[in-house]
Amino acid sequence: MTVLSVPNPALAAEAPVLQTLPIGVANRAAAAPETRPFALVGATWDDPAAALATTITVRTRSAATGRWSAWQPLESDGRSPAEPGSADSFGRGRTDPVWVDTSDAVEAHTTDGVLPRGLRLDLINPDTRHIETDVARKAALPPRPIPRYVSRAGWGADESIVKNAPEYTPSVRAFFVHHTATANNYRCADSARIVRGIEAYHVKSNHWNDIGYNFLVDKCGTLFEGRRGGVTRPVLGAHTLGFNSYSSAIAVIGNYDGVGAPATVRNVVAQVAAYKLGMYRVPPIGRSALISSGSDLFARGTKVVLNRISGHRDTNETTCPGGSLYRQLPAIRRVAGAAPAGLRMRAVYGAVAGGSVYYARGAIRVYWGLATPTMMMSRFDVYVDGRHVTSASSAGRIALLRMRPGRHTVTVLAIHLSGRTTRLTRTVVVDATPPTFVSGPSLILRPGSLNGSVPVRLGWGVGDPSGLRTLALTSPRPVFFGVGRRTFDTVAVPNAARAWAIKAVDRPGNTTVGKIVRTPSMVNDATAAHSGRWATVRNPLYLSGTASQSTTRGSSIAWTFTGRSAALAVTRTPASGRATIYVDGVNTGTLDLSSRQTVNRVAIWAKNWGASGRHTVRIVSSGTRPGIVVDGLVVLR
Repeated sequence: MTVLSVPNPALAAEAPVLQTLPIGVANRAAAAPETRPFALVGATWDDPAAALATTITVRTRSAATGRWSAWQPLESDGRSPAEPGSADSFGRGRTDPVWVDTSDAVEAHTTDGVLPRGLRLDLINPDTRHIETDVARKAALPPRPIPRYVSRAGWGADESIVKNAPEYTPSVRAFFVHHTATANNYRCADSARIVRGIEAYHVKSNHWNDIGYNFLVDKCGTLFEGRRGGVTRPVLGAHTLGFNSYSSAIAVIGNYDGVGAPATVRNVVAQVAAYKLGMYRVPPIGRSALISSGSDLFARGTKVVLNRISGHRDTNETTCPGGSLYRQLPAIRRVAGAAPAGLRMRAVYGAVAGGSVYYARGAIRVYWGLATPTMMMSRFDVYVDGRHVTSASSAGRIALLRMRPGRHTVTVLAIHLSGRTTRLTRTVVVDATPPTFVSGPSLILRPGSLNGSVPVRLGWGVGDPSGLRTLALTSPRPVFFGVGRRTFDTVAVPNAARAWAIKAVDRPGNTTVGKIVRTPSMVNDATAAHSGRWATVRNPLYLSGTASQSTTRGSSIAWTFTGRSAALAVTRTPASGRATIYVDGVNTGTLDLSSRQTVNRVAIWAKNWGASGRHTVRIVSSGTRPGIVVDGLVVLR
């Protein structure tokens, strides 16, 4: 029984019209790729004349509810009804499709039996044109980079002596390293001449159709195209007796029996090997089995398991590519088959880091770094929430991303020429909404010295889902706060209207400003309503130069005013008594006004209402002469 189960974690991504999920005969339990939304499902296979000798049943998961449907069979009514010889007759065998409404996962069962070649599930999405995405619908892939080389025209190949068209092998599963066994004391300026000489020798002396090697590289690291047919194609060469099929080869110009190849040469060999093997998804590190077509070491038909990057001597009776270069092959394999190293996020422009999360208001540019040389890289793919949105070339290190508000996962996938990958994932929160003041800003009076200023307390409550980056007072003077602070004790100028402004900036950089205007007014004792016995005392240290001093118990002084906050201004002395405070007729408590030494102009008590309103504050002396000394009242409007 074949079981095919496919979850889909990215419903918001663009859905193609057709998705295909192969059900292989040789791998009945293989994991299937992810799907995008679909609403119709059927099964097809290569030969339209082949009958389906098994029963296929499917169930699907609803994108709306997340529930799986009941199992249902895919019906097949035999051969294709298409007219023989018509264009339709070259189609595929098929079952009738079933409508499953919008779904995001599918599971298929087959009974035991011979499965037709090319059997697959076809998932159809009829709503593709109506799906909106927040990035480009199709992320174009940059072309796979070709190692920089000197073409045949560049080195002056004599095409007139090449009589036959190139031949090709099905793929490249091994890469052979040779040396030309010529001298090492050549000038690199003469390398093209050397390659032309090798071509002439191979054709005119060896009677081959063309130069035997697919590539050549000189001691300075210059790469040359070898046999004609295209460096991007699996050209069949004449380089390794018995093993030219399913292989490609490079020759290092010179003799490397007693001296190793320079680093630049080794890197080029690794690059070309990774390029040719990676083209067919063959890892450069590891081994491949090849069938000998007949060599001096392996008879025709012998199955030989070889390192995928091998020396000529591994298959033939020869010392090629020289003992020293041969000993360098393990290091070349490691470079050719390595995963990208040192992938790191260097910066996210347009975003601010908060721990392991980046916060942005909109578009961002991600900029990454890599230790692996560019020459060994194929490309970089960038994903948002698991969906491929853009790619960069092997030399690219930056990508522009536009994302909708919300929490996103951004992944940079570095792809080596060999096909190995390394990924880097970061969380990005896109937030275009400024912080919100849930309370305040507010200003209230507080106890403290009234010597030229009025003690006040600024309060606020501000929040943001992304968290705050900075919080600061901008008026009447700049003061920076910690983002968790919610009060600030300071002073105000008496009898002057002042603006108080607090600026909050969230992590993405959205800004909001809370602003109020308040005036603290000094109301002297002469304007109050007195009851009982009071004496007027004078001293320049009093709030207005005079103060009221009670002389009998029960004497009271009261102010009726309109304001938000009020503070009682007194002079405290060692002989001062106690006073009871009434606010709007309600006893709010008793104050002890005595102190070890005389203190003038002090707000000893404050009351705050928040909103402006009309109130009465009355102070009643609890003692006899000299009683209490009242300077006045501070009212915040």
